[in-house]
Amino acid sequence: MRTRPTIAAAALTAAVTLLLSGCGGSDSEDSGKDEIAGADTGASASASPSPSSSDDGIERPEVTLPQGVKDVFEGGETGDDEKDAVLADHERNMTAIDAAITGDQAAAQPAVKFYNKDAALLLAAEYIQSFYDDDRSFVGTTRYYKREVTLLKDGAAALTYCIDGTKTYPKDRKTGKVNKSIPASADDYTFVTERLEKNDQGVWQSAKVTSGAGAEKCM
Repeated sequence: MRTRPTIAAAALTAAVTLLLSGCGGSDSEDSGKDEIAGADTGASASASPSPSSSDDGIERPEVTLPQGVKDVFEGGETGDDEKDAVLADHERNMTAIDAAITGDQAAAQPAVKFYNKDAALLLAAEYIQSFYDDDRSFVGTTRYYKREVTLLKDGAAALTYCIDGTKTYPKDRKTGKVNKSIPASADDYTFVTERLEKNDQGVWQSAKVTSGAGAEKCM
């Protein structure tokens, strides 16, 4: 992949500790970098907002993407209210993770905890931390598509979807330079399966995630 490692890698306890404690993985000398990525820190007015709030009365963390970063979600309405709620929280979760990666602040992101639990939270924490460890980020548009929801008998939901990263480009976090010279390839597609569970607040949280090469299923 041009911008990201596969999110199927083993989760690291150290990464989730950083996420839960609010400590950053950045080596920046600016003490302000310890603030939470995506939180209200006076971000640019041009930042992209998180998916619109629903009328379900749930108080959700505010999430913004920095200028030059965009998430596009296809297939958000199925005609089934419960499935649509699953897809809406999935959108908010993906935007929260991308905001934690691409923001200038530390890797802590309250919305990541809000939309993830158990193994999925560990995995999201490691995934985010890996970018800070390598002093990298990305810009561009990430497309999420072929999203299909199955409501399970135990009350959970199974979600499958594809990620297209062909319009995203790696960014050096220290220099700010973006590399657009790398051509798109089959490695820029990922196929993901998630198990989501509704918590007491009514939020659909990702509980388990598996992913792999998506060239055959997603192109």
